[in-house]
Amino acid sequence: MERESLLTVLLILFGGLAVQPFAMISLRTTPAPDGRSAERRAWLRLWLPVMPALMVAAWLCGWALREPDPVHDHLDRWVLIGACVPFAVVVWRAALRAVWALTREPFDAGTGVCTVGLLRPQILFSPFLAKTLDDDMIDAAWRHEQAHVEHRDPLRIWLAQLATDLQWPWPGARQRFDSWLEALELARDDEARRHGASGTALAAALLSTLRRSASGAEAQARRSRTHLSAHACLTGDPQALQRRVALLLAPLAEAPAAPRAMTRFLQIEARFICLLMAAGILGALYGERILHPLLAWTF
Repeated sequence: MERESLLTVLLILFGGLAVQPFAMISLRTTPAPDGRSAERRAWLRLWLPVMPALMVAAWLCGWALREPDPVHDHLDRWVLIGACVPFAVVVWRAALRAVWALTREPFDAGTGVCTVGLLRPQILFSPFLAKTLDDDMIDAAWRHEQAHVEHRDPLRIWLAQLATDLQWPWPGARQRFDSWLEALELARDDEARRHGASGTALAAALLSTLRRSASGAEAQARRSRTHLSAHACLTGDPQALQRRVALLLAPLAEAPAAPRAMTRFLQIEARFICLLMAAGILGALYGERILHPLLAWTF
């Protein structure tokens, strides 16, 4: 069997076996001192079930680097392919939804302000909406979207949707994604206010955007159910609207000492990258000794 073909089959098979058990787990939400910390924790919870599959993928890629092409082993390719079919369905579904999200029009959900672009994010502001807002509301909405641009949130939303779809059909993955989207908008609200935006003006801009069309709320509700979008919209999830407005009208809490929290978060990412590199090296060194007997015994 060709090395690349076998690698693809094994990535789908073992990756699916690694993802599905962890996707079933319900991760507890821990309180955070501010919106930024809550968003980082929700982001980490969203990706935790996928991390074992990434480790397996790194190990298999390391194994493939030293494997001859074609792979000389007595394996029934059709048995392997049949075993990975259920996981291949999940992967194909996730890939199709990811492509579909990229093809959606920015304003097809009834919103008038959003940030688009995976690699070069930019802000789209409807001139029809701008005519209904005053200067303070426009400034607040613009600063909110600037925060999305700075953090490249369209790309992060697209990747988060892909990670969530790879955990299908477990409902816990969708709940983690919804929680992160809500935390994301709250964090960007706080960031906009810390850069000079008025909380009252931002709340008014949010409500005006939703009232812009009679079907805006319904369109946003449909969007919240499908989550097929790679755009960071001002309105976010309508289900969290009441909480967002309440927090925007409340006094802005003092920002905690963020550098320490950010350093801790970067340490987690650095450690995981080191683990991926270690898995790749171990796969290159010991992959043949482990994988071939395992496949021969299993298939």
